[in-house]
Amino acid sequence: MSGPVYPVFLCGGSGTRLWPVSRKSYPKQFSRFSGEVSLFQATARRFSGEGFAAPMVITALDFRFMVVEQMAAVEVAPAAVVIEPDPRNTAPAVIVAALMLEARTPGALMLVTPSDHVIADAAAFQDAVRGARASAEAGRIVTFGIEPDRAETGYGWLELEQALEPENRRPVALRSFVEKPDAAHAAELLAGGRHLWNAGIFLFTTTTILAAFKLHAPEILAVARRAVARAEPDLSFTRLDPGAWAEMPDVSLDYAVMEKADNLDVMPFCGGWSDLGGWEAIWREGVPDKAGVVQHGPTTAIACSGSLLRAEAAGQHVVGIGLEDMIVVAMPDAVLVAPRARAQEVRLAVATMKAQGVPQAETLARDYRPWGWYESLANGNRFQVKRIVVQPGGILSLQSHIHRAEHWIVVEGTAQVTIGSEVSLVSENTSVYIPLGVKHRLENPGKMPLTLIEVQTGSYLGEDDIVRYEDRYARKENGAKG
Repeated sequence: MSGPVYPVFLCGGSGTRLWPVSRKSYPKQFSRFSGEVSLFQATARRFSGEGFAAPMVITALDFRFMVVEQMAAVEVAPAAVVIEPDPRNTAPAVIVAALMLEARTPGALMLVTPSDHVIADAAAFQDAVRGARASAEAGRIVTFGIEPDRAETGYGWLELEQALEPENRRPVALRSFVEKPDAAHAAELLAGGRHLWNAGIFLFTTTTILAAFKLHAPEILAVARRAVARAEPDLSFTRLDPGAWAEMPDVSLDYAVMEKADNLDVMPFCGGWSDLGGWEAIWREGVPDKAGVVQHGPTTAIACSGSLLRAEAAGQHVVGIGLEDMIVVAMPDAVLVAPRARAQEVRLAVATMKAQGVPQAETLARDYRPWGWYESLANGNRFQVKRIVVQPGGILSLQSHIHRAEHWIVVEGTAQVTIGSEVSLVSENTSVYIPLGVKHRLENPGKMPLTLIEVQTGSYLGEDDIVRYEDRYARKENGAKG
């Protein structure tokens, strides 16, 4: 074995089918659905260590600080974090990663994976990657296929040139892609023994994938070259050129290249896998009781069966009585109730709420920032109350407001506060007042999180009422809090 595998994490999706936990402002890959780490953190751990180089992450502007913070928490350092100006599906993300990796390490072996999957046995999947390596180095495009255990209609399928042999764990030539089937067709695919689920994970060299794009999708390759050539550094991130990116088609890797290529292999994998594509999948991955009920958080189930009860906040309690095959998910600002069989329709509900201007469609009550997070506790005429948590070393921008004044009450930790030209330390159970229009800044100089209550008063309390003068995080977007 020569040289490491270079992981590329695709981290730009919104995961609307797992609303209300997953939303545009904080999508599912950053959430914890089980265990102590998020799906993204589990992905980072899965493809790190011996045999793997530092990963490249392709993500969106709003998620860049989440990526860095979550990777640091699991002690995995990225080689690069690349920011897409707008989401353009998987083909553009993959070719950008290939171009950047080829410039640094020509002919490198790259593993492209979504960052929101569950793989129960990470070691077994690493073995599968090693088993696929020779094919990829020989110029094949290897996609990973999951051996099915049910007639699943929520996944695409892969048709193999030959039926799998029980002990065969080597790549097999791919005959065709099968779109998500109906129930009857899925049952036929399961019974036939020549089809696997399409995991959307790929292994190939930069040389192979660049040649494939040149042959099958030259227009995407040309735009990607311009976007990479004009990319600019931003702190530790790389921002692709927005002008070039505006010309980029929105197209999947399967459609742009895979369905046209003739050098495709499938590496079978028989370990546990799920793309967590909806609440039905969350129920399936859970630990049910004897009645098939999966519970998470403060919940009570009475005479229920085949259902998922999930409460996300400590201050709430979800009670289900006589529920059969239902999904109930409660967040502080939104509740989902749906039959398990219709869990895939959650995305339609999100689209409907978005069209109606419902804020819960896309944003959480808790808003994450590079320095920590805040959430609104109460709103009224000319006032708003927030809880603000600043991580150790975190610092809000030097700013002022045109329409509001603020009161800060420190409830945990010690704050370093700048008001005008004065800098002072504010300890627990102490408050400060920031008059309207005065420059101010908040910083956590300690080693523990800083928590404070902010009371805003004024004629307008929107997040865009901010004039920023200095910002450690070099944020350019208008109205960014802190």
